[in-house]
Amino acid sequence: MIFDAALWPYVLVILAGFLPTEVWRSLAVVFARRMDEDSEALIFVRGVATALLAAVVARLVLLPPGELEAVPLAVRIGAVVAGFVVYLGARRSVFLGILFGEAVVIAGAWYFG
Repeated sequence: MIFDAALWPYVLVILAGFLPTEVWRSLAVVFARRMDEDSEALIFVRGVATALLAAVVARLVLLPPGELEAVPLAVRIGAVVAGFVVYLGARRSVFLGILFGEAVVIAGAWYFG
């Protein structure tokens, strides 16, 4: 056999998960170079992407998976608000906003856990 049985899940993830999406990402990069940044199509795409991200964050906060469920809802909502405030206060630094939000969740999990 070419692959050990333990490697098949990783091969499947690469073949069925990574490669099909990577083709579309590469095509998007090629076609996006020719588009005007302020075109209605790109404004629509940015809006859809923002809405999808907001939906994922809302789902994680309101219906958390696994161990995050043990963290009280008020702490999870507070972490989102705190991260957003830091994001705005730190000149729109996504990194600092996420870092601070995660710190609030970890501190809340430690305090209430």
